[in-house]
Amino acid sequence: MQRPGVVSILAGYLLFAFSTIASAQDSQLGSARVVFQTNYGDIEFGFFPNVAPKTVDHIFKLVRLGCYNTNHFFRVDKGFVAQVADVVGGRSAPMNEEQSEQAKKTIVGEFSDVKHVRGILSMGRYDDPDSAQSSFSMLLGDAPHLDGKYAIFGKVTKGDDTLKKLEELPTRREGIFVMPNERISILSSYYYDTNLERCEEERSTLKQRLAASFVEIERQRMKCFP
Repeated sequence: MQRPGVVSILAGYLLFAFSTIASAQDSQLGSARVVFQTNYGDIEFGFFPNVAPKTVDHIFKLVRLGCYNTNHFFRVDKGFVAQVADVVGGRSAPMNEEQSEQAKKTIVGEFSDVKHVRGILSMGRYDDPDSAQSSFSMLLGDAPHLDGKYAIFGKVTKGDDTLKKLEELPTRREGIFVMPNERISILSSYYYDTNLERCEEERSTLKQRLAASFVEIERQRMKCFP
């Protein structure tokens, strides 16, 4: 029997390592999901409430207030990050007072041992570790040099095909940033709870079973009392 080559062993190890990391991340996901509807497709993500509770609460409030609607991705660096602009200056529509008040808040840096790998959501900030507001990145590749320096608060759960489309768009370099030549708009956003979705599915299944049971009871009754 031919022994597996070094490449095959390494590939197997990497696949195991990636699946282990993904499983660990999924176990930390809460039930809330957010969907950004962009002009290139939808991107869905979830939160890590036990990893960065203050960050999660802040971002979810921004979503519920509709702050990310009409915002955009100002940065797309293939294999690195797709970064959502700060909503204060990134939206094409004006904000109301409540939206503006929430958007201007800064969040304490909740740094953790969760790794920066593809799909992770990581807060943007300035030099001050407690300066994060509303800009955040979706990782397009592994970036270990960011570990422990930027607050990770969630991960992409659906829409990797959309991220791949964004990576293929023409870009230009402005200083340290690689930016798309055209606007990648977040047209709208919405959120839902996976627990409620499961409840709806279970409720629908129960209704079907009850209806089937009722039909069977009626059938038996008609046989006994024609």
